[in-house]
Amino acid sequence: MKWSEQAWKSIEAIYLSILKMPFIKELSNGTLPQNKFQFYMMQDSLYLEHFGRALALIGAKADDIIDALTYMRFAENAIVVENALHEFYFMDFGISDKGSIQPVCHHYIHFLKSTAAFEVAEIAMAATLPCFWIYKNVGDHIIANHRSSDNPYQKWIQTYGGEDFALAVKNAVAICDRVAESATASTRTRMTEAFITASRMEYKFWDAAYKLKTWESESEL
Repeated sequence: MKWSEQAWKSIEAIYLSILKMPFIKELSNGTLPQNKFQFYMMQDSLYLEHFGRALALIGAKADDIIDALTYMRFAENAIVVENALHEFYFMDFGISDKGSIQPVCHHYIHFLKSTAAFEVAEIAMAATLPCFWIYKNVGDHIIANHRSSDNPYQKWIQTYGGEDFALAVKNAVAICDRVAESATASTRTRMTEAFITASRMEYKFWDAAYKLKTWESESEL
């Protein structure tokens, strides 16, 4: 069994929970309140800036030159292409600025950046994989099960369920499988642990958007 197959099995329950989330269900049928989507887009835009930096750092650490170039391109896509999509939504949904990083986004990006900085490239690759893979599968699920010509979130859905993104995901999975083959058993275990942690953060990210979790709402002071 490939590492990616084993890793996905380890997060199947998390993925199924994501599909059942109010955020995903309401996004799918177009009933998600606009303020929740605005919160999500603002946090996601901030997240992608740091996700791109983590990907660039992985590229700098990768042993294989092709892997290095691939992750540098992933970083470019996260920062440039994704931000362009967000600019469209910022204008379309009346968002004036990105605001500030809120608790779950803060936790997620610092997990990714610290993993990219202090762990070997193989573990960092595994940590960033859920952002590719889960998004693709969620996009595919929505497209397969919800068809609406008047869904205000259709452009987002099409982006993550599209062919271009599918190719990037395929490349990321293939690289992780290849580096896992030559890694030690300990490193493969830690790759899976990082993959599971990031998958949990994907759930938390959408949950935080739906519940509008901020530093103020989380504070007990």
